[in-house]
Amino acid sequence: MKGRSYLVSMLAGLLAGIFFVAMTPTVSQAVTKISFWHAMSGRRLPAVERIVNGFNAAHPDIKVEAQFMGKYKEVIAKTIAAVKAGKPPHIAQVYEVGFQTMYDSGAIIPVYKLFKPGEVDFGDVVWPIRDYYSVKGKLYSMPFNSSTAMLYYNKDLFRKAGLDPNRPPTTYKDLERIGKKLVESGVVPYGFSTGWPSWIFEQAHAYHNQYYANHQNGRKGRSTKVYFNKPFGVKYAKTMTRFSNEKVYIFGGREYSANKSFLAQQIAMLIQSTSSVGSIEKAAKGKFELGTTFLPRFEGYPRGNSVIGGATLWVLKGHSKKENAAVKEFLKWIIKPEVTMQWHKDTGYFPVTNSAVKRLLDEGWFSKHPNHLTAFLQILSGVKTPMSQGVRLGNFVEIRNIVQTALEKCFAGTAPPKAALDEAAKKANRVLKEYTELYK
Repeated sequence: MKGRSYLVSMLAGLLAGIFFVAMTPTVSQAVTKISFWHAMSGRRLPAVERIVNGFNAAHPDIKVEAQFMGKYKEVIAKTIAAVKAGKPPHIAQVYEVGFQTMYDSGAIIPVYKLFKPGEVDFGDVVWPIRDYYSVKGKLYSMPFNSSTAMLYYNKDLFRKAGLDPNRPPTTYKDLERIGKKLVESGVVPYGFSTGWPSWIFEQAHAYHNQYYANHQNGRKGRSTKVYFNKPFGVKYAKTMTRFSNEKVYIFGGREYSANKSFLAQQIAMLIQSTSSVGSIEKAAKGKFELGTTFLPRFEGYPRGNSVIGGATLWVLKGHSKKENAAVKEFLKWIIKPEVTMQWHKDTGYFPVTNSAVKRLLDEGWFSKHPNHLTAFLQILSGVKTPMSQGVRLGNFVEIRNIVQTALEKCFAGTAPPKAALDEAAKKANRVLKEYTELYK
């Protein structure tokens, strides 16, 4: 009986051990979860989900959890709050005006530090994008959804007004002449509008090789003084105010609202982010022939370059080595040519690497979608200078809002352009002073 009891006991122990092993997850079954906060909504949301789902399917041991956190300004505000609370996401999508804030935060892991030499060819990143997000040649955030601004126009309305649909404006004089012709012919009540007016103001400075702030636009040290109330900025504001008075221009809102007026054919031209090219093409199809061209120029100024907008992916500190390794795998996925190609096709944002651009050229994508090519040619056709690489400002989000308010006063006729910009400069300089004092 003793032997039988011992045998039963041994078998029970063995079965319990097998049960325990069967019910305990193995190391290979453990899933590392990564939080990814972003600002992509509307038609861009499915494009984000396509990327994330593709990655998760290819990496069963990692799960990236993408969370829409509101508009760009809300994402950066929530990210900063989460950092202060000690609960940062792994990855945050932050727009270009957040660069200085993220760089100074002490809360980020520079992208270049995640990778060993040769793991990712950062030299393959298209140079205006790489330059904007690099410090001393080192990339600090992963390129994702980069854009610039360009001019969209309605070729059918040009024809109705007796204008050549293949000769869009190239200068501000052209823009005024064509705008007046369109309005006077009764084709549209206003000639053109813009999205993101304060960003277009920044674009104009870079495009004409003009500084927006001191210390080489914040690239040789933190900016302490803005230059947008100097002669070039005043000229731009005066010109746009005159256009507004002539009904050549109409203020269309701070972000994408002007797109609706363009698609409703209430205006014939629109200066807007290249990120809208996909949605505008789709909405215009069957209604009117869409054309695109480079931004207009003031004559007599040196050539600069249009600058990068959109956002990049920043990696936050406060996570385990295992989680950081998973983040690195996701960033490697993001930069793959086939992934960035599909992202470009889905959204209109730039393909961020030269490898992806070559593949798109080879497959004839740009031949079939010339409006997508316009934006890309423009960003590569300028001159690389400190003025044209893009400005970096502390608390840039607030400064852009200050500038926007000043421009709105100009367009509404409630303040002369010089006075409005001088007032905005004082406020912006105060913001810069307060920001600089934080990092003494």
